[in-house]
Amino acid sequence: METKEFNKSMERKNNGFIHLFLNLVMLAAFIWCIVWMAGWDCMTSPSQPDGTAWVALPIGLGCLFIFIYILHLVGFMTIQPNQSRVLTFFGKYRGTVRDNGFFWVNPFYGKRRLSLRARNMDVPPIKVNDKNGNPIMIGLVLVWKIKDTYKACFDIDVDSRTVSQNEANQQQQTLKGYDSFVNVQSDAALRKVAGLYAYDNMDHTSTEMTLRSGGEEINERLENELRSRLSIAGIEVVEARINYLAYASEIASVMLRRQQADAIISAREKIVEGAVSMVQLALKKLEAESVVTLDEEKKATMVSNLLVVLCADESASPVINTGSVY
Repeated sequence: METKEFNKSMERKNNGFIHLFLNLVMLAAFIWCIVWMAGWDCMTSPSQPDGTAWVALPIGLGCLFIFIYILHLVGFMTIQPNQSRVLTFFGKYRGTVRDNGFFWVNPFYGKRRLSLRARNMDVPPIKVNDKNGNPIMIGLVLVWKIKDTYKACFDIDVDSRTVSQNEANQQQQTLKGYDSFVNVQSDAALRKVAGLYAYDNMDHTSTEMTLRSGGEEINERLENELRSRLSIAGIEVVEARINYLAYASEIASVMLRRQQADAIISAREKIVEGAVSMVQLALKKLEAESVVTLDEEKKATMVSNLLVVLCADESASPVINTGSVY
């Protein structure tokens, strides 16, 4: 989306120290007019009819100098690093000042302070349904900052609550208004992304991406969704990551038992696979070294006994046969 923002460069005529010196000159001129008026009152006698006219001159000049002095004070502003001022002239946008330093601008300009520094937001876990309809808890951490000051000021409405407050409180309340906007949009983006993927694969043979296995790809999808939603406010998403992911409490115990069952089955598969390979190795060794000759029935008995010993959860108690094997 095309932006209407443009930077207003500060020239030498906007140097705040030059105008501060001019302000001091105006103050000195006002004091001089006061002294002049006081001295003229002392020298003027009631018999002089035109003394009042001469007293009006320093009064008029003094009022002019003090008016210019007070009006001049309104135009001063100090901009720190990664801060900006959005200038308006009776409702018309006049540019954004991003230069750092002490400046003076037209006193009739409206000067709105906006911070360009990165801000961190920890979105609390919310309950959503994944692709399979399972309720899950998911949260994210978001790093954002204002990039387009025109959109941030004029394309969205934030509740700044700045009436009868100083500039520092005004900036703090304004940022709270943006925090509220970002929080609502982050909640909506998180719900949308969570609904596109399953929590995990119920079938381990499936290669479909899930919230647990997606990793960086899920975070990238979330960042793109947030950028599309926050771009209207001129906000840049620096980073967005899922920092909390779990089943909701009502199904957490059931899913835990399922995970335990999956783990047990997977472990059993490994144990059986290892036991079968060990039995094969034992039979091959006995036949290769001619230790004993076994018929098929005895081989089956030996395989059964070895599998029981190798696959049992507890240690087997051997029974020693002291008689004939037949």
